[in-house]
Amino acid sequence: MTEEYLEKIRELRQLLHQHPDLSGQEGETIELLCSFLKKYTSLEIHRRDGWFYVVKKGTGVHQPMAFRADMDALPMDECLDLAYGSLKKGISHKCGHDGHMAALCGLALELDQKLVDRDLYLIFQPAEETGQGALQCKDLIKEKGIRLIYAFHNLGGFPEKAIVYHRGLTQPASEGLRIHFSGSPSHASAPEKGINPAAALARLVLYAGDLTDQLARSESAMVLCTIVGLKCGEGDFGISPGDGSVSLTLRSDREAVMKELEQKLLDQASALAESGHMTMTHEIFDYFPETRNHDQALDRLLRVGGSMNLPAHEMEDLWRASEDFGYYLKECPGAIFYIGNGENWPPLHTAAYDFNDRILETAVDLFLGLALD
Repeated sequence: MTEEYLEKIRELRQLLHQHPDLSGQEGETIELLCSFLKKYTSLEIHRRDGWFYVVKKGTGVHQPMAFRADMDALPMDECLDLAYGSLKKGISHKCGHDGHMAALCGLALELDQKLVDRDLYLIFQPAEETGQGALQCKDLIKEKGIRLIYAFHNLGGFPEKAIVYHRGLTQPASEGLRIHFSGSPSHASAPEKGINPAAALARLVLYAGDLTDQLARSESAMVLCTIVGLKCGEGDFGISPGDGSVSLTLRSDREAVMKELEQKLLDQASALAESGHMTMTHEIFDYFPETRNHDQALDRLLRVGGSMNLPAHEMEDLWRASEDFGYYLKECPGAIFYIGNGENWPPLHTAAYDFNDRILETAVDLFLGLALD
């Protein structure tokens, strides 16, 4: 990239950081991005409901290709003393999506005056953090006949600017499951006159641990069940509570195994509710599919990265965090890869984290190389 372009996208990244939006509420972010793209490029901008895409028209010699950036921020306070710190209380870009968007805009700058042999689509997607955004955007793949798609994520713990990748399943399926028991409250001196769900919740939590181990062995799969919330009563010493809930994050390298875990937990919860004369309800949140890379797409990436003399690190294990990019990979070949922030860079989703602007040029150059390869 020229220093002029690089400075433009650094400034954009920091502007986006100042104005973060939560999942499904990316209105201000979209306006900032569209304003930048209209000012500095002549590419076509197509607005959809809650998201948009940009098109660079090509000669049509080859099939269309797409690149994706996610736009949403996290419900976290900005704890760093940054000149460009978040202006919105309780919302900040602690996953680096501001950098992903800036890099895709950098690609737009690079493509604007170039001749390309295929149509190129730049997808600016909402709500990655909740697993809902790609569901809104994935139909564009069939609509436009896109036959190859890429995305990147920044990642600490690896050398700065290195390409980091994993073949096959690179990020697992996951979902949030909340199970609620309703009994009836009573005075703490007469618990027998009410129905307290605490014992059922305790049994379900213990069952979840045993079941997870059992499924991991029987299915030879990676299976995780993390208790993320447990609530029963308000701690009032005079009240035996009548309601309680447990929230769990389920995760597996196979969607079918994750759904089996979910069903067995619900069956057990139903049985506990029936035996305890309670009612049981449940909700599913933040469903993410498996994200499985395609070998040919990764080979292309590594060829392009090799021509740029970038180091490449193949991950021994998948990255356990989930990613809705898997929805696109069910529609067409492609890959998500990672760019190292630095071996000692603060982890994602932590107070100390901020996107590393030094990897912006690496991301743009890789995307451009893939677009022109």
